[in-house]
Amino acid sequence: MSNAKYKQIEEHFIQLIESGALKYGDQIKTEEQLCQEFGCSRMTVNKAMNNLNQRGYITRAPGKGSFVRIPSVAKDSTSIASFTEDMKKIGLKAGSKLLSYNVISASEVPEIRDKLQLSNSDMIHYIIRLRTGNGIPFAISYGYISARIIPAIDISSLNNSFYAYLDEIGIPRLSKKMEITACIPDDFQKEHLEISNTALLCATHLTYTLFENEIKPFEYIKTYYNGDRYTFTTD
Repeated sequence: MSNAKYKQIEEHFIQLIESGALKYGDQIKTEEQLCQEFGCSRMTVNKAMNNLNQRGYITRAPGKGSFVRIPSVAKDSTSIASFTEDMKKIGLKAGSKLLSYNVISASEVPEIRDKLQLSNSDMIHYIIRLRTGNGIPFAISYGYISARIIPAIDISSLNNSFYAYLDEIGIPRLSKKMEITACIPDDFQKEHLEISNTALLCATHLTYTLFENEIKPFEYIKTYYNGDRYTFTTD
């Protein structure tokens, strides 16, 4: 194994990242600080940082510094896997923060009413949640849940895994139809996702369950994913 100083610096940071001593999103010391710490030239430190960037351990932001790279999700667009399962796949702990919850009349959102096969007299749970991995914002979801199929929701479940809650109350998810588009974030999304002009991937899906011996849609979700942290694949 090479004893070159830049290689020693690389291995030092790889060990810190893989052991969890440096966490996803943590900022790394400046090059000047690293020169003093390792007793080497700026060129040596720069080479080590560039190599770590190329190997996917860190990301370098001009004018801001170097940060431990946050892993991205490669999600199968045909999968019904939950956000919690997505985060588990990349070694992060999923989290949710409830931003808004209301019960609205289906007549207020005719497009959603039709997707959920409801009438004007039916009610809909309208939920906005911030989805995080290890506390890092990944997405904002806008959810419409049929109150005909799920009359009441335990609000505490909305700060955790909602699909785990559905499993607990016996609502199976049988299938999901998804559409994906790209868009620019609005001010609300920029604030909560902590981004500026990063493109978002908007994934809408309609989820079905068995209700009164028929397969019925019960959930329409529109989720805006940070385009730097999510990709969608399909066969």
